[in-house]
Amino acid sequence: MKSYTEYLTFNIPKRMDFVNITRQVEEAVKKSGVKEGLCLVNAMHITASVFINDDEPGLHEDYKRWLEKLAPYDPSPETYHHNRTGEDNGDAHHKRQIMGREVVVAITNGKLDFGPWEQIFYGEFDGRRPKRVLIKIIGE
Repeated sequence: MKSYTEYLTFNIPKRMDFVNITRQVEEAVKKSGVKEGLCLVNAMHITASVFINDDEPGLHEDYKRWLEKLAPYDPSPETYHHNRTGEDNGDAHHKRQIMGREVVVAITNGKLDFGPWEQIFYGEFDGRRPKRVLIKIIGE
């Protein structure tokens, strides 16, 4: 069995944004030489996410508005107890929990085996600093 690891680093200037990383993951699969296996992609920070969905700007805007309603940004310690530690990102932890930490995609014939319209996204909820994403590929 082969194993391949690659890291992506993002420094998103906005507090919340989504970045399509499908192309980078596809390139990693190609480099790995794996023809049949699995690809794990996960955000290595507790205020960021990796998820699969459609690459449609209206949908992304809907997600941002929905997430902001569920866990609005408020740096004060009154809304989020986490902010009593000196942080201002209690909302970002909640947003990450909703959107998820990772995705696993099958590799078939050397390619990511997606359903129609599926793409992989990095979700940032507390931007303006470098954060990593792990790509781990295993298979034959």
